[in-house]
Amino acid sequence: MKTYPKLLIIAGSDSGGGAGIQADIKSAGACGTYSSTVITALTAQNTLGVNAIEGVSPDMIVEQLKAVLEDIGADAIKIGMLHSKAVIEVIAEHLKAHQCSNIVLDPVMVATSGDRLLQEEAMQALMNTMIPLADVITPNVPEMELLLGQPLAQESDFTEYARALADKFKVSVLLKAGHLQGKTSVDILFNYKTQQITELSSPRVDTSNTHGTGCSLSSALGSYLAQGFSLEEAAKKAKVFIYEALKAGSDYTLGKGSGPVHHFYKSDEVPK
Repeated sequence: MKTYPKLLIIAGSDSGGGAGIQADIKSAGACGTYSSTVITALTAQNTLGVNAIEGVSPDMIVEQLKAVLEDIGADAIKIGMLHSKAVIEVIAEHLKAHQCSNIVLDPVMVATSGDRLLQEEAMQALMNTMIPLADVITPNVPEMELLLGQPLAQESDFTEYARALADKFKVSVLLKAGHLQGKTSVDILFNYKTQQITELSSPRVDTSNTHGTGCSLSSALGSYLAQGFSLEEAAKKAKVFIYEALKAGSDYTLGKGSGPVHHFYKSDEVPK
């Protein structure tokens, strides 16, 4: 019997479908990986923003984790929105108990508006409890600034910021360049184990349809790790996926605000 490469997604739900666990599932499927889920929070949101958030109880999160890990298992894990210290600690406890590996952590701490999504207590728990369990973290620039406790001074030093994050938390870092300027978007992968730096470059897509790009990229990375690719190869393939999804979705209109990327750009069955 054949088996699927399996990605367990631990994240919040986006009712609009563009980000969160919905974008994660779409990305995993588009990249050839089976996804199971642990929903950490419900959000009422659309292309214009988030209207309401309701956290799932730690007990229910544990039951979801146990249900998946004790039966289906996971070749890789993607972690997104974690809304409280209690949730962070209970997830970390169970990931350690099940000796999970290939953990991709997208440290969701800052909204697109610039608002903080995690209070100080939860952010400290993320840094002290969850990041040490990860194999790779995927912060954007505002999240990098929070994690390092300093602003980005010069874009030319972008690689050194990735190295500083890796050294501080002893974890590999995929530092995303979406908030920077220029015609080219160059993400930096710093492999902490090998100390290898990989530049992931693509043309910058001029589009407002960027909702869920961070979720989609980290889930693509987790999907390729689940398939057995090295961190460098998985990151390269994930970068190609998100670039092509951004480019393919740039001409679409969905909602009144920031639309999603085109996750299924490879499918001939999707209307062009």
